[in-house]
Amino acid sequence: MKLENDRFLRALLREPVDVTPVWMMRQAGRYLPEYRASRARAGDFVTLMKTPEMACEVTLQPIDRYPLDAAILFSDILTIPDAMGLGLHFVAGEGPKFERPVQDRRAVEALGVPDPEQQLGYVLDAVRLIRRELNGRVPLIGFSGSPWTLATYMVEGGSSKDFSRIKGLIYSEPATAHQLLSKLADSVIAYLNAQIAAGAQAVMIFDTWGGALSDAAYREFSLQYMERIVAGLVKEAEGRRVPSIVFTKNGGLWLEDIAACGADAVGIDWTINIGEARRRVGDRVALQGNLDPGVLYGSPERIRAEVAKILADFGHGSGHVFNLGHGITPGVDPENAGVMIRAVHELSVPYHR
Repeated sequence: MKLENDRFLRALLREPVDVTPVWMMRQAGRYLPEYRASRARAGDFVTLMKTPEMACEVTLQPIDRYPLDAAILFSDILTIPDAMGLGLHFVAGEGPKFERPVQDRRAVEALGVPDPEQQLGYVLDAVRLIRRELNGRVPLIGFSGSPWTLATYMVEGGSSKDFSRIKGLIYSEPATAHQLLSKLADSVIAYLNAQIAAGAQAVMIFDTWGGALSDAAYREFSLQYMERIVAGLVKEAEGRRVPSIVFTKNGGLWLEDIAACGADAVGIDWTINIGEARRRVGDRVALQGNLDPGVLYGSPERIRAEVAKILADFGHGSGHVFNLGHGITPGVDPENAGVMIRAVHELSVPYHR
């Protein structure tokens, strides 16, 4: 099926584009009234995520509303631990919880690598359905959490502020931690490749909590496993390259090393200037980012000014996918998201001549 708009894929490969492509992390989410209606109809988040028809509906909502350049699969980063049998559920006001956290060597040894078609078939069914319903309008992004980020939830039993249990594990029983991370890396490789086979046209690894690690620990317990995943990914499907994106929140310290991990693009948060990031990585990778999501609480004029600054800082040429530095927040006015998206397309024209 021919893509009507492939500028997102071309930008990831640093090929010429007419304007800078844009999408938003968490673009299918709670800031949209249509999402909240779907969520209410589903009854709970897990039902929404695990029902392919509803996951498809939610994935397409921002594509129908805005001139975005990519759709991202509506799912959750914790699908793999859930498929490992840890009992994922969501508690209002507290977020994800696991009934059976992984807290000792015996629990790690008992974990198996999920078969994507068996234990995660609802995700792959959603990917296939979304691709059919998109009908070539824009590419579809598949994704997974990074091994380190998944491990934090699995060991802590949910969200954490200080990561005391997972840090206790890596510093007191590093061999057990590596065994867990190795199983997760194998699981992510199988999962992302299954998404690609089902129709995902680019894939992204979310390392949300990599920035909580020290310099040495990040390289040992996070980055090396993402390198392994990228090396194991299918690189072509449907006659074209399937680009990969790696995103470590608060990862600016390791930018050059992340850029060397083999991925086609590096996502950056708002704590680093994108022009400086481009100087540091050169032409090795594309960059994705990096507007502070908080800017979307500002006036339309301020939003346009902040977009203009990021575009100017990146400068001329391809290799930039405009995005937020993290996910869009629930309280944002949907109109302001539209202001940002239109501003990216309008203001980026001179940088591609």
